[in-house]
Amino acid sequence: MRVEDSKLKTELAALGNELRQGTCLAELTCLGIGGTTDLLRIPRHNSIPELIALLDRYDIAHKFLGGGSNLLVNDGELPWLVLQLAKPEPEIVLEGNCAHVDAAADLGRTVTYCAKHDLGGMEGLIGVPGTVGGALRMNAGAYGMQIGSYVREVKLYRAAERKIEILRGDQISFEYRHTSFGPDDMMLAVTLELPSKPFKEILQGIRICNEKRRSSQPLGQKSAGCIFKNPAGASAGRMIDELGLKGFSMGDAKVSDRHANFFVNVGHASAKDMFALIADVRGRVESAFAVKLENEVVVWDA
Repeated sequence: MRVEDSKLKTELAALGNELRQGTCLAELTCLGIGGTTDLLRIPRHNSIPELIALLDRYDIAHKFLGGGSNLLVNDGELPWLVLQLAKPEPEIVLEGNCAHVDAAADLGRTVTYCAKHDLGGMEGLIGVPGTVGGALRMNAGAYGMQIGSYVREVKLYRAAERKIEILRGDQISFEYRHTSFGPDDMMLAVTLELPSKPFKEILQGIRICNEKRRSSQPLGQKSAGCIFKNPAGASAGRMIDELGLKGFSMGDAKVSDRHANFFVNVGHASAKDMFALIADVRGRVESAFAVKLENEVVVWDA
């Protein structure tokens, strides 16, 4: 989607937004896959309802982009404008055991910043890429913890109501890799209530989690993390591994040799390659185990 109308460009700029034309989303996603569209950077949360109303008037389709860490985007010219929050300064404000965090903040840096102020609980997320907003949307978790456990309040743009709302943690359903947020809701900020813990103790937990990741995940390769959710009582990676599919590839899209539920881009994989690999592996698992795997990766397939 290209913004061609000069009047619309002027109105977007008047709201304080930055239009980056002809942006390649392959450069903004951890998989390194994705077509081209215009990107609109949003510096002010409160301008979003007015911005969406403006796009509606011009009949401009749009999608919200976070950190691009668990996202698979189609190839070619994309049919929607992409909106992304600009990072504010500061990204994190501490108040007792509460951390008020902008959704655009980097997740790993947030965990580290809180740890340095003796606030723990999120050690397992230190190696998870992406933004705090993305972690909220999917209720990111690892090594026995999940971010939803610490959420006390979320500020978000509710797409269905076309307005900004603040929800208490108990108004939100946090389940395994799933939340009650709408698919087009945009996370804006969160208040996390974290347990006090000595920095040295947090650091030791972080080191243990990092060692586990280094030994089991394809760090340094282009991936979107786990492709499939784990079915109840089972492991998607273990089933894929048992079928001997580690190293199986289609084009430059490959099942990781290190972790079978991580699919990696080993060169210049297209979305078509990755879609085909996902479909093929899902079909084989269903045939062998009578289990239909559900995507954990978010797919923008136009």
